[in-house]
Amino acid sequence: MFGPSSVHGGFVSRHAAILSPTPPVALPAAVDRLDVSRSAFDSVRLSICLLVLITISRIHQHFSFLRPLRPALLLAVIAVFAALANRRSLRADHLWKTLPPRLILGLAIMSCISAIFGISLGGSATFILFEYSKVIVLAFLLVLAIRNTRDLLVFIWAYVVSAGVLSWLSIFVFRMSRPSNDGLARILNGYTYDANDIGVVILIGLALSLLTYQASGKTGRLVSATIMVGIGITLAKTGSRGAFIGAIATGMGVLFLLKAVSLPRRLAYVLVPAVALSVAAPPGYWTQMLTILSPKQDYNWTSPTGRRELFKHGMAYMWSYPLTGIGVDNFPKAEGTISVRAINWDPSMAGIKWSAPHNSFLEAAAEMGLPGIILFGTLVGATIMIPIRLRRKIPRGWATGNPEQRFLSLATNYLPIAGIGFAVSGFFVSFAYSDPIYILGAFSAGLTACVADRLARDRIGVMVPPSTLVESRAAQITAPTTTREWRSRRWATGLPHAR
Repeated sequence: MFGPSSVHGGFVSRHAAILSPTPPVALPAAVDRLDVSRSAFDSVRLSICLLVLITISRIHQHFSFLRPLRPALLLAVIAVFAALANRRSLRADHLWKTLPPRLILGLAIMSCISAIFGISLGGSATFILFEYSKVIVLAFLLVLAIRNTRDLLVFIWAYVVSAGVLSWLSIFVFRMSRPSNDGLARILNGYTYDANDIGVVILIGLALSLLTYQASGKTGRLVSATIMVGIGITLAKTGSRGAFIGAIATGMGVLFLLKAVSLPRRLAYVLVPAVALSVAAPPGYWTQMLTILSPKQDYNWTSPTGRRELFKHGMAYMWSYPLTGIGVDNFPKAEGTISVRAINWDPSMAGIKWSAPHNSFLEAAAEMGLPGIILFGTLVGATIMIPIRLRRKIPRGWATGNPEQRFLSLATNYLPIAGIGFAVSGFFVSFAYSDPIYILGAFSAGLTACVADRLARDRIGVMVPPSTLVESRAAQITAPTTTREWRSRRWATGLPHAR
């Protein structure tokens, strides 16, 4: 095993193993394996997994008696207190060494600045306090809680299961609308999600379920394959053109980025959800998708309240408030108060729609100005590029190595595909402050740390717990003698040391 629970002996014995001049030794397959079942699954990780589950699936909204309790916010508070009470179970040495946590912190700071200088301090502050703060907290909890590869796999499974639960709700619980004027029937009410939102969330789950499928045994593969089929059916039920375009981009990523996977397998990975989508397509689905080929004839192009006009309005807001934006969650208010249509409105005109931006990048640009769009765009790009760069650093032999090496190699292939799925489909929804991209950023940061640990252990040739590598850099074999030294070592690694 390669977790802290697998190492016996004290501080000195661990460092003796790290610095020993003896040649590398081969590890038995039974010792060097990726065993999630024996991972140290404590209150911190349990609360984080539950938070991911209800955040992504919104399963708690299915039970009306839970809604007044605000379970997402309550679980975020519980997770924070659990983390503070179990600081030794966290790992902080890589927190600021990777780009995503710094970008997420930058976005959090920028959101507060935009609230102060925006058009509605109260609206922005309320949103930050009750909604966005939970997103930021979850992202940082994930980064701190990923101590090793097992933890990373557990949290990826948490997202995959959440996407599966959301698919179940979409197939068996959410009502479908009657065919509209264009003949399309789609999910009518997904609780706080609309149909387009569901498409974005499950596209990320599709890429991650492909990862868990390849990294699991028979049971894990069966669960992953079932979720993939459910995601395909759900994509059809959303009737979302943005999700359809995102699904095409995800499929292209599978076909062209998974060079280590044979072509027949890549085709199978694409065909399974595609066939499920085709079989489950509701009335009017393909007619609706064909309108993508003639965008200028769509209402989003011609209507004064369509996405084309919204994009123009959003860019105008950004250039009017270039450094701070109009304030987080203030786009609808701007549409109803400071837009050209609002300013020129008279009682003889139709009412003004307080519309959301329907574009994550536009949302960040309009509400947080140029700094916001730079930070958000970089975060989206980082979820794609960081794993791709890691792939170039890891040895090719990892693709056929032990379970940990294989999983890390696979993760560098599938996390970029998940990022591509969000980058494309996120262009059609207002998700600049929603959890999926922040969770992907945390996964990228955790993957970076896990790959660095595994590379270091491969160079040493001895099975060493990931968190002890921070200690090895100090090259100190003697145990600390003062209380201050013990506290310094504990905070550097985030894990307890035998004394």
